[in-house]
Amino acid sequence: MAAYARPADLTEALAILAVPQPPLILAGGTDYYPARVGKPLSDNLLDITAIPDLRGIQENADHWRIGATVTWGELAATELPPLFDGLRQAAREVGGVQVQNAGTLAGNLCNASPAADGAPMLMAMDARLELQSAAGRREMPLADFISGNRRTQLQRGELLTAILVPKTAHTARSLFLKLGARRYLVISIAMVGLVLDVADGVVQQAGLAVGACSAAAMRLPALEAALVGQKLSAGLARRVKPEHFAALAPIDDIRADAAYRRDAAITLTRRAIAALAARKI
Repeated sequence: MAAYARPADLTEALAILAVPQPPLILAGGTDYYPARVGKPLSDNLLDITAIPDLRGIQENADHWRIGATVTWGELAATELPPLFDGLRQAAREVGGVQVQNAGTLAGNLCNASPAADGAPMLMAMDARLELQSAAGRREMPLADFISGNRRTQLQRGELLTAILVPKTAHTARSLFLKLGARRYLVISIAMVGLVLDVADGVVQQAGLAVGACSAAAMRLPALEAALVGQKLSAGLARRVKPEHFAALAPIDDIRADAAYRRDAAITLTRRAIAALAARKI
């Protein structure tokens, strides 16, 4: 018979995971349950939703901490600085309201879909992940955590306990753009997450990641470097060149072919830069 545990303490949860065959971790369940419609639930489950240490969004001296059970709806409703504008945009486009109020950002990352809405924006924000097990705690850049389609660096017995977003040195804003067959309840054809840290009208630091165009969302460091030191204006979008996207590996599927996905990523990136420039940071 399958076992179900819902501890109210993080130490207890990590002890439950410290076995040769640890249970599946359950938070919002928005990926777990739809995959098992009409089937008996035979998995051992660890429900982490009752653990206080995994809740809430906290501001610290040099970073923001998003707990593992923070939902998309909670994020969208939280008063946060402009750095989080793009992530909050992504939150409002994840499924419908029911999914947004149950699904978690951490679960979205651990599911590691190539079209995970949270990955590009959080990568562009230089997010790090806090991972804990009974043996200890470690941190890892999100860009290193997702290693492929449905693959992560989460080790046996580990739990993703928080997403850590560093504060920027200057005034930073962000934007998220997503292309699909419709606005909501859709798997992306292409996504772009953009962060520009600006001082005196000049880009001091840039973060840009593309999703749904490779096995995992991908930063574009050459394009980021091309934006740094430039004046933030409508003309900045012209610095986006097709060669900046050479590392992407889009696929042909029912939603779009590879060439279309690559062109869409280029167009979305240019639009994102122009949109942030229009805000006159």
